[in-house]
Amino acid sequence: MTTTVLDAVTHLLRETGMTTVFGNPGSTELRMFRNWPDDFTYVLGLQESSALAMAAGHALGTQRAAFVTLHSAGGVGHALGAVFNAYRDRVPLVIVAGQQARSLLQLRPFLGADEPEQFPRPYVKAARQPQRAADVPAALAEMHRIAMTHPRGPVFLSVPEDDWDQPAEPVQPRAVHGGFTADPDALTALAARLNTCGRPALVIGPGVDDEAALPQAVALAERIRAAVWFSPLSGRSGFPETHPYFQGILPPVAGPLAACLEPYDVVVALGAPVFTYHVADDGPLLAPGTELFHLDCDPTQAAWLPTGTSLITTLRPALAQLATLVGPSDRNPPPTRRQPAPVNASANNALTPELVLDQLHQRLPHNRVLVEEAPSHRDVLHARIPISLPGGFLTTGSGALGWGLPLAIGRALADRQRVVCVLGDGSALYSIQALWTAAQHQAPVTFIVLDNNGYQAVSALGRRLGITPVPGTDIHGVNFTALATSFGCPASYADHSHNLGTALDHAITSLGDDDGPHLLHLRVTDTAGLLYEP
Repeated sequence: MTTTVLDAVTHLLRETGMTTVFGNPGSTELRMFRNWPDDFTYVLGLQESSALAMAAGHALGTQRAAFVTLHSAGGVGHALGAVFNAYRDRVPLVIVAGQQARSLLQLRPFLGADEPEQFPRPYVKAARQPQRAADVPAALAEMHRIAMTHPRGPVFLSVPEDDWDQPAEPVQPRAVHGGFTADPDALTALAARLNTCGRPALVIGPGVDDEAALPQAVALAERIRAAVWFSPLSGRSGFPETHPYFQGILPPVAGPLAACLEPYDVVVALGAPVFTYHVADDGPLLAPGTELFHLDCDPTQAAWLPTGTSLITTLRPALAQLATLVGPSDRNPPPTRRQPAPVNASANNALTPELVLDQLHQRLPHNRVLVEEAPSHRDVLHARIPISLPGGFLTTGSGALGWGLPLAIGRALADRQRVVCVLGDGSALYSIQALWTAAQHQAPVTFIVLDNNGYQAVSALGRRLGITPVPGTDIHGVNFTALATSFGCPASYADHSHNLGTALDHAITSLGDDDGPHLLHLRVTDTAGLLYEP
């Protein structure tokens, strides 16, 4: 019996654990679905960017690459914002897009993609359209290895629709051990500097969580008594925010960021894109006298960093080696971070973000994964809901909205553990149709929509720049409860403090891992300040 491309690919997907397939099918993918295997699950997203973000959540939950199918050029175009997020956030995805039949490509056919391997660049690690149908399985195996090698990320393969029925040789997956460590002399020099410095600090980037290096990061911080900060706009956590050495999140503005790090003579950034800025100012990268070391697995990060010393390495072996090279410190530990005071209900019983997040924190089990895409409220969320669970916080570190809602669905489907997803109203509307998928698969996700009637983060940034009002930032009249129920997702609503507790009890406390999704729509007051206070 002749082995076809489809047979070989199905075998490869099964052997690499990619039996949950995310996508939105079209005509150029139909032959791929012939004789669909009983042990495969197809997760339908009603728009390609949502399908890809769900795949990303699944990959983050399983720590394996996830498989996504997109529909030709149009589907890839729809998904590119999510591809951008996956690339910047180092999420391993194997993306296959349908292409028109090889016999039609010279005729520029309907749905055909011109230069398909160029379309998703530069936001994929690799992209190809194999020259022969017989090469598709081997190319897919290579793409999987690339996706899973540090720094991990999405890869792309374009497959003409008539390739699936052509003969091909089976391909066996092979192991690639991707951990590598820095030059021993460089680590020794870094350890010597940490032994002699006066006030060290660690900057924790998303790479710490991505490489499961949190225990090693905590051990190093405690051994050298270092203050710990998160890198600006990080898509992950990577250090327990309840730890007494944790100081907060660095602002994405050069001057204020340098001021936060000015007290330290040695700063070691771990798995962080140093530094991510969102607002331009004339401040320095670092204050005079602050020495920067940068440990990361991505050589491109090391290349563009304009200051400091970079060590190209994966984190766990490097941090384990550092722990043997640095001595225990007797320097004073960093000061304990001030915690915000609890807030009470306002005189008119309106819901403030601070009140909502305080109440959420009281009800949130310690083992719940929290997904956030509420730019207006992110600083308040971290101040009032400290994350301590490894892998317990996910957001977009890149800024393309519409990521959080479907990301939470994919993360919940990875292990069927309930996820709590906090969304702004503007963010939720980018991918609201993903609620249908959550309902169809009974994904255990509680969605909490903090509705402040618009893109208030954009308005706050406008105020910082002296632009007020900002046109196009108001959103009124959206009934999220009705939207959710129309997609089959149960929903509830609250707009006063007197019914907030009951609403949160139902959406958080009473729902377990065996229950399906629920959306809680909360009408909250506007956030009036500037974005990124100086």
